Amino acid sequence: MKPEYKLGAVESRFADIIWEHEPLTTAELVLLCEKELHWKRTTTYTVLKKLSEHGIFRMQDKMVTSQISREDYYAAQSELFVEETFEGSLPAFIAAFTRRKELTAEEIAEIHKMIDAAE
Repeated sequence: MKPEYKLGAVESRFADIIWEHEPLTTAELVLLCEKELHWKRTTTYTVLKKLSEHGIFRMQDKMVTSQISREDYYAAQSELFVEETFEGSLPAFIAAFTRRKELTAEEIAEIHKMIDAAE
């Protein structure tokens, strides 16, 4: 996947459908997109082709699978956001985040665990 590719709002909903149901056939995907997004078959195939070209999904033998997990995609997007917005500084991001939102004791404990694991 090209890490700089950002899913739009509708593409995110489409990607979530695949991530939640994979592996799935193209016919199953068309039915899900018709039901959940009110798309026609051609729209589903067009968006699938576009996201496949960006290395997020793959269609092979009428089966659709992801080439990158939802977690890995959003981790890459988070990294990119911190790079672009805070010059790569995670402490600057956390400082900005906590300026408007107070962390709970559970969130602080979870962050401590992550720091301990990273050391």
